[in-house]
Amino acid sequence: MPKAFPVTDAELKKVAIVTLGCARNEVDSEELAGRLGAQGWTLVDDADHADAVLVNTCGFIEAAKKESIDTVLAAAQGAAPVVAVGCLAERYGNELAAVLPEARAVLGFDSYPDIGERLEAVIAGEELPSHDPVDRRTLLPIAPVERKNSPSGWTPPVPRIRLGSGPVASVKLATGCDRRCSFCAIPKFRGSFVSRTPAEITSEIGDMVGSGVREVILVSENTTSYGKDLGDMRLLETVLPELAAGTGVDRLRLSYLQPAEMRPGLIASIAGTTAVADYFDLSFQHASPRVLRSMRRFGGTQDFLELIEAIRSIAPDAGIRSNVIVGFPGETDEDVDELAVFLEAAGLDAVGVFAYSDEDGTEAEKLPDKVDPYEIERRRARIADLVEELMAQRASERLGQRVRVLIESIEDDGPVGRAAHQGPDDGSCVIVGDRSTLTSLAIGDWVDGDVVESEGVDLWVRV
Repeated sequence: MPKAFPVTDAELKKVAIVTLGCARNEVDSEELAGRLGAQGWTLVDDADHADAVLVNTCGFIEAAKKESIDTVLAAAQGAAPVVAVGCLAERYGNELAAVLPEARAVLGFDSYPDIGERLEAVIAGEELPSHDPVDRRTLLPIAPVERKNSPSGWTPPVPRIRLGSGPVASVKLATGCDRRCSFCAIPKFRGSFVSRTPAEITSEIGDMVGSGVREVILVSENTTSYGKDLGDMRLLETVLPELAAGTGVDRLRLSYLQPAEMRPGLIASIAGTTAVADYFDLSFQHASPRVLRSMRRFGGTQDFLELIEAIRSIAPDAGIRSNVIVGFPGETDEDVDELAVFLEAAGLDAVGVFAYSDEDGTEAEKLPDKVDPYEIERRRARIADLVEELMAQRASERLGQRVRVLIESIEDDGPVGRAAHQGPDDGSCVIVGDRSTLTSLAIGDWVDGDVVESEGVDLWVRV
């Protein structure tokens, strides 16, 4: 369903925004909403009452592409013209426009500054040509420190309208990525890594807190690279305590941490700053050193276990999550066995398991020794079953722990939220206690309690 901030001025043109994909895309949609609001548009939450529908697509993996196309097709069943933006639109441009005529326009990132004018043209019946996709890494200097002085490397702060009202919001630390993972196309259409300034991040977090946000999730394509283009690779370590102290936010959470770039100082900064959640979103992707080298990544079972030990030595109850890919070209049964051994030893709180698929324009697409799709699915199912058991075991080990939970919804079972070790997709905490206490709790409240029960990754917490 479209997510939008409803206002009622009937004289303004109305647009509904539909958001797909990750938290970074959600921020993009809120920035698009801010631009549209400043350009005279009203945001509505019902496509049937809109003059145009903006679908912010995801282009990460095959399933996300299909969902994006299906969403455009479904939105096109209504009376309002549909415009596709976002990663899928940027990545394929005029190629997507040719095969998806249901979208009245397919617009790339460079269309965002004057998005209101583009929508007006679509409503007026104009045919807007799409773009020829380019490798956006070529738009900025290779040296990160030169990007801040490049015309393409800095953009002024973008107005932002929240498209939700919950107590949790995401804020971008940076955009783009400089890594060259052989399976990933994101850097090509998102571009090179560009950090936002600490002052800009502080200001936006302050705005979020002023609107009622209690937890801010700091997002980027690669959070551990923050500051490299500002001349300080360790900037994140010093900025975190300043963000926590200078914005009034109750809890900060980091996402998308690159294991190869984790430093003792950064671990200490996360674990040692009270307002920063003891939460480590580490993108391991595999555990076999041979497969990881083919992925153009670093490390392996031993390195990753040492990193986990370093984290738990100073933050024993920290939440650690990751993603893994099975079926990468050249992967053997022995590689999958090693991945299973690593996962059993790591005791991670949450693991996403993905089946490899070729991505257009990536190095891995051209690698030999492709694994049969049926075998990929067998391996995925094996690892998925294993991690489901391991995650449930890890959750049960938290019985008796004291946790602090941010209430995010009120359900039939009672108030529901997340503790510091739980990211948005990592399970939840159901609050239990006497009726008078439970009925007094509201969304945005903090609750301290003891874990008394677990089911899968979910916990029950008694006030």
